[in-house]
Amino acid sequence: MVSEALAEIKRGSLELIDEAKIVKCLTEWFENGKGWRVKAGFDPTAPDLHYGHTVLLSKLAALQKYGATIFFLIGDFTATIGDPTGKNQTRKVLTQNEVLDNAKTYEAQVFKLLDPAKTSVVFNGEWLNSLGAAGIVALARESSVARMLERDDFEKRYRSQTPIAVSEFLYPLLQGYDSVHLNSDLELGGSDQRFNLLMGRQLQKAYGKSEQAVMTMPLLEGLDGVQKMSKSLGNYVGVSESADTQYAKILSISDKQMWRWYELLSFKSLSEIEALKREGEHPKTIKETLAIELVSRYCGFEAAQKARDEFDRVHKRGDLPSDLPSFSFGAPIWIGKAFAEAKLVASTSELSRMIQSKSVKINGEIVVDFKSELSAGEYVAQVGKRKFARIKVG
Repeated sequence: MVSEALAEIKRGSLELIDEAKIVKCLTEWFENGKGWRVKAGFDPTAPDLHYGHTVLLSKLAALQKYGATIFFLIGDFTATIGDPTGKNQTRKVLTQNEVLDNAKTYEAQVFKLLDPAKTSVVFNGEWLNSLGAAGIVALARESSVARMLERDDFEKRYRSQTPIAVSEFLYPLLQGYDSVHLNSDLELGGSDQRFNLLMGRQLQKAYGKSEQAVMTMPLLEGLDGVQKMSKSLGNYVGVSESADTQYAKILSISDKQMWRWYELLSFKSLSEIEALKREGEHPKTIKETLAIELVSRYCGFEAAQKARDEFDRVHKRGDLPSDLPSFSFGAPIWIGKAFAEAKLVASTSELSRMIQSKSVKINGEIVVDFKSELSAGEYVAQVGKRKFARIKVG
């Protein structure tokens, strides 16, 4: 039982430091029901979560099946400093109100994956605010500038003479102190968080506590299959997006990427995934199964089924979407202005690129002239496979 549980826990992970600790926790849970403590921290720097964030959340949900109590830590204190991980400059400082507003949406979204009965939502401001100046100074003694400069991002900034705020050195120390306060047995984080996670082990040892195990998870590639999922890159699937949008985006990923999403996001067991690979179903059918599972998780099963039916109606039978938005303009109007105001493109430069790739249609005909205008009449405008609008020109 322990070996099977360990395989599921390690599934998709990049690194597990101190596997023996996890085996001990699992053995005690299977033998006498003793629970154990898992910590994962989230700085609420933006209000909405996307599928990239849910890699960690999915792993936390898996750990709950094997006796773990999850401490979902919202970094209301540390977010006011800003995690320097992966940044080539000091982060913009968020106000306390911004942090708390974002935190509210996090709490609403995470319980679509986690069992509330086995989850404790905690804010590190509860103990870090009371640490005081003396506590901060004592904490700072537990590391050195040389140790901080071992971090790749700090080292690069130091060599390029890019300023590093002293407060940024405090961030990994404060994150590590969270582990001391919570007595965590395991901390999870993205691969870019390795330094901060190990700081937790270092500080637990310094404060005379048992050292936590550390697990790092990969950063999920976005819809392009190359760059990490990010709102700024536009290659994301948002947890709070409509069921239709989530379903269509999942269907757009490559067959190779589909299996990675199964490994990192699906709640199907490893044996169930292997069975899917052996059964020889068409990849599109297997991808539809994944889409139904994930969309059901965030929008409900009924909404996921409706999204599938709508997708099939539009893309398999060539029908128009049932909720086609309509926009009216005076005649004549340049297509760049019409498409931008109809929110089919973010900018006219994007429209130009889409026209060059033959991804723009008007009434089913491919548009080739970026400068063309629409005269009086009614048109169905389309960009790519998922964006439609009815444009009425008076």
